[in-house]
Amino acid sequence: MRQLGTFIAAALVASLATAAGAEDLVRLGNLKFAHYGAVSYMKEIAPKYNLKIEERVFAKGLDIVPAIIAGEIDIAASAADAAIAGRAGGAAVFAVAGFARGGARLVVRPDLGIKAVKDLKGKKVGVARGGAQELLLLAELGKHGLTWANGPGKDVQILYMAFADLNQALMQKNIDAMCQSEPQSSQAINKGFGVELLKPYDTPLGEPVRVLVMTEKMYREKRGVAERVLKCFVEATKAFIDNPKLAEKYVRETMFKSQITSNDYQDAIANSPFTYDLTVAHIQVTTDLMQTYGVGRMTSPPAAKDWVKLDLLEKAKRELKIR
Repeated sequence: MRQLGTFIAAALVASLATAAGAEDLVRLGNLKFAHYGAVSYMKEIAPKYNLKIEERVFAKGLDIVPAIIAGEIDIAASAADAAIAGRAGGAAVFAVAGFARGGARLVVRPDLGIKAVKDLKGKKVGVARGGAQELLLLAELGKHGLTWANGPGKDVQILYMAFADLNQALMQKNIDAMCQSEPQSSQAINKGFGVELLKPYDTPLGEPVRVLVMTEKMYREKRGVAERVLKCFVEATKAFIDNPKLAEKYVRETMFKSQITSNDYQDAIANSPFTYDLTVAHIQVTTDLMQTYGVGRMTSPPAAKDWVKLDLLEKAKRELKIR
């Protein structure tokens, strides 16, 4: 009898140990930009929250949407407009936090003497389609009364290309200007083949906020996992905000394999600080401007109040004592 009791007790201990060690898998879609670093860092501290985060890096935010629809991604980091377009296109996601502000510059060739946005008339401007940069560019052109097209015939000719190709195109003088993300825009300036015309935050959009999205399935059906994911996100972000040296080391060495300099990183983060916060109002303004300028080609734009869910973020910040 004593042996049976000992056996049962041992089996129970083993069962509890196995359960405690069974980390919940969370599949993360991310992008390779300096200000996406805290989201990437989540996987390093995930075991603390009994999570295993598998990161998959995409070329741009819109590329993550098919993977979400296919059930291959649980959470993703994205520009707000890519997330909005994804939601409109059938991706069942909620916006649950912000993770960076700003993150773009309008950069021009130094040999052209471009001093104001109006000087872009007659010029070729490169931008990646479907990111915050596209909407920022179009809002700036619209503000200054310039017309544009993906071809000749308007005031400004827009050339759509990948983020990775924009710097090369500017350096080789195939384009006259670019609206580019960080740290690539800072690299262009520091290497001397680009100069900053402006940070394009003086339109109704203001500073764009990058968003963390979560599938409705995880939010509704795996509530405990969802709560731990947000606590992991908040702690990772706080670590980067409180310890800039940790943030720089991780982004430069782990994400970029020492391909960007300390100056590149510092300039990039100065223009794209880490944050936690997001508002329904910002997502609605972004949605409205996307409709105005035809970004995302949405037939039925989602109302921000229906899919911006900040309760998990508020709970995580409260439990971690972050204002």
